Amino acid sequence: MLDAKFDSAMLRKSVAVVAGVDVNGLGVVRSLAQEHVPTIALDTDLSKATLATRFGHKVRVSALAGEAFVTALLQLAARLPHKPVLILTQEDSVATVCAAQDRLAPAYHFSMPDVATMRTLLDKQGFQRAAEKLNCLIPRSLSLAVGMDLQRFDELRYPCVVKPLTKEAAYSNKFAKAYKVASAREAIELWTQMREVVVEVIAQEWIEGSDSDVYFCLQYRSARGAPPVSFVGQKICQWPPLVGGTASCVPAPDAQDELIDMTNRFFAGVGFVGLGSMEYKRDARDKKFYMVEPTVGRTDYQEEVATLNGVNIPLAVYCGELGLPAPATKSVTPPRAWRDSLAYHKARAVGAPDPLAQISPQAKVMDAYLRLDDPLPFVCLKFEPVQRRLRRLTAGS
Repeated sequence: MLDAKFDSAMLRKSVAVVAGVDVNGLGVVRSLAQEHVPTIALDTDLSKATLATRFGHKVRVSALAGEAFVTALLQLAARLPHKPVLILTQEDSVATVCAAQDRLAPAYHFSMPDVATMRTLLDKQGFQRAAEKLNCLIPRSLSLAVGMDLQRFDELRYPCVVKPLTKEAAYSNKFAKAYKVASAREAIELWTQMREVVVEVIAQEWIEGSDSDVYFCLQYRSARGAPPVSFVGQKICQWPPLVGGTASCVPAPDAQDELIDMTNRFFAGVGFVGLGSMEYKRDARDKKFYMVEPTVGRTDYQEEVATLNGVNIPLAVYCGELGLPAPATKSVTPPRAWRDSLAYHKARAVGAPDPLAQISPQAKVMDAYLRLDDPLPFVCLKFEPVQRRLRRLTAGS
């Protein structure tokens, strides 16, 4: 059972329930706090540095996926006088909510397409087929499954990137998010190791370019028919370099119209509604934008960069799900760069470039953990190594 007490603000109107408060969720909680939205932050570990934020009411749950997560959500909703808005930040949570839509929809406001559409978009090969059917620009790929003819690796043009079709704990515990391979032989060697923990991965032809050639379009697409709320950004660097997640990023106004149009065309074509985004990479050879992968049903890792630059997508979700007018976008000058300092310093330590001064020379860098009005996540992050050492010393004494 959930053990939580709520203040009076959470009993007067619908609250936003944010499930998962890592760096991603911290940005969501802060975004909602800007407009005084009462927020409940759910996580399995309330000792995280990110949960030292002064915003939101923290509630511990036993799981953020599976039947235990569904049970916790239903118990929480039953204790609130108004139907809350559900905002997810993790892919495992999305898969769980997708499968339990019929049970959760009476208790929460959230938008999500039918199960078949979600499963297509959560599966990299399903996304590949959908994009090809809609004639979207996307690099050629090959699905690698247990028992396949290894000679099929020769069908691709190398280099390629190899990654799992779906996110699974067994894979993440042993392998990186993705790998760049230079030849069919290298791909076969990697697949031989991967197939010990997953039955299928995807090999996709590499798009030439650097980390700063990676772009993204963040969106909230209302099921009520309102125009999508969109923000387009550009990565500065990634961790690990070339194949990892966002370490830093900035707004990309020059690519905005083109990438919003491409994203709208795809998501409208597959019937997607709710929270989502699309990642693109601009090929250094032909300068065209190619689709890489979507994020669906949840906020993206760097979602807060939109809020920092005047497009508060979590607030748009809250308003849209309650049938309220969409929040106005704001002009922010100079532009804000979002930076995950942990990932950024790792990337720089192995020689990753930082072209921020060339791409957006006026940008003001905002650390994902540090805010002057909310400093404790950053402070706690800095003390985590000390705490780990103290725990080891205590355990050894």
